[in-house]
Amino acid sequence: MEATVSHHDAKEEKTSDALQQEHDLTLRGILQSHKAIVWWCFFWAMCAVGWGFDAQINGAMISVASFRRDFGYVLDGEAILPADWQTAFNTISTVGQFFGGFLTSFIADRIGRKNSLYIGIAICAGGILGEVFSHTRIAFLFSKLILGFGLGFYLTLAPLMSSELAPVALRGYATAGVNLGIAIGQLLSNAVVKAFGERVDRWAYAGPFATQLFFVVFLVAFLPFSPESAWYLVRRGKKEEALAAIRKMYGAGYDAEKRLVAMEATIEEERLSNSNEASWVECFKGTNRLRTGISTGVFLCQHLVGIVFVLGYSTYFFQLAGLDVSRSFDLGVGVTACGVAGNIVSWFVVERFGRRVIFVSGMAALTGLLLLIGIMDVVPTSAAGWVQAGATVIYAFVYFLTIGAMAFAILGEASSTSLRAKTMSLATATQALCGLAMNFAIPYMVNPDEGNLQGKVGFIFGGLALVATIGSWFFVPELKGKTFDEIDRLFAAKVPPRKMGSHQL
Repeated sequence: MEATVSHHDAKEEKTSDALQQEHDLTLRGILQSHKAIVWWCFFWAMCAVGWGFDAQINGAMISVASFRRDFGYVLDGEAILPADWQTAFNTISTVGQFFGGFLTSFIADRIGRKNSLYIGIAICAGGILGEVFSHTRIAFLFSKLILGFGLGFYLTLAPLMSSELAPVALRGYATAGVNLGIAIGQLLSNAVVKAFGERVDRWAYAGPFATQLFFVVFLVAFLPFSPESAWYLVRRGKKEEALAAIRKMYGAGYDAEKRLVAMEATIEEERLSNSNEASWVECFKGTNRLRTGISTGVFLCQHLVGIVFVLGYSTYFFQLAGLDVSRSFDLGVGVTACGVAGNIVSWFVVERFGRRVIFVSGMAALTGLLLLIGIMDVVPTSAAGWVQAGATVIYAFVYFLTIGAMAFAILGEASSTSLRAKTMSLATATQALCGLAMNFAIPYMVNPDEGNLQGKVGFIFGGLALVATIGSWFFVPELKGKTFDEIDRLFAAKVPPRKMGSHQL
């Protein structure tokens, strides 16, 4: 009996020592001695850049006259894309992403994260080529469906690998970096649309679509050299391969065996607390139900504050507000540039102030900006349009600084390691379903031949954002600086999310 107790104590001490190793690893130490971790987190974030590029093109293409001419009709000398086809083009990609995200979870847990990305890249390449060479609405529609399916892989794998590759000291930066990737993709998209947008031939829109092949080439070039997720390998019982992956990430001088012990202890504890196999049903049982709700809820908040309207339709919105085409393109690029700046600033605050304070305060600020956009639309002055434009630019900065970046950090921390791929897929599905609803509704809200609400849409999203802000105060947790093992114990102890940051384990 004493031998058993002694063995148990020795195992506990070994596990505790292994977990402490991760706490002892500082950001400076990572940047100085483990640069490979930073590089591979950047590499997987490139998936998010590709996703952001396509997401922004959906709305930006509406502002390109030759696209509206070739896929729409001319009315009183103005090219118009019918609202029903505009809706179809903007929503079909999210339908593909919905199913692509679920397939990614199934594949990533069976053949690995790397092999899953190979499949996603191949699908995206096919969809992009289809977009470039399509000449009919139907062909273009199916191309976007295929591309959306592949983008579901991108959006699921980017935060999944960022959270699994990065140690605690880098995790906030790496997961927030996924959203930076999305912002950079949107900025590049607007810049490319501006570069091609004033052409009068079909390359005004085919050119930006073709540019997406850059991400395909980049990912294919470096993916063979990327390490597989050690968390995945440990769960599959591939201990030697996991050790090799850790050494590739951390270098020869790092105690890979100790890191492996910490992973095995966390995974074993989760298996004991979840007696059933890690299935989809487990995502909605016990404490995992709350963890899934938090992980998907933060992305629901992004859509309730009108991200699709403010960023995806910014260029078109500026034109409807009375600004000329060239100036609207400039402001569209300015909006996404401010988004990139906001996300970079988030790196300087994510570990200082934590996720919860930044997320909740960001929700409150965005609610105020949306209501301001709505109010300015009913003010009968010429300056009101510029106030709306200014509020939109500030919105982009605040969004990416706060809820845009923090949502991915919260997702990477709140999800359990055994259900992470499935939770990421559910988050992707949430993005897809919300995007589907918004892309369906917004054209009917803002199009001149439909609702023609213009900036009054700010009232609608301002009200939704207010409700979401209240919900985020109750359910967004603070998990900064905690290992996955410590996060598991917080949820197992049923600590209210709003109190997790101050709770002593």
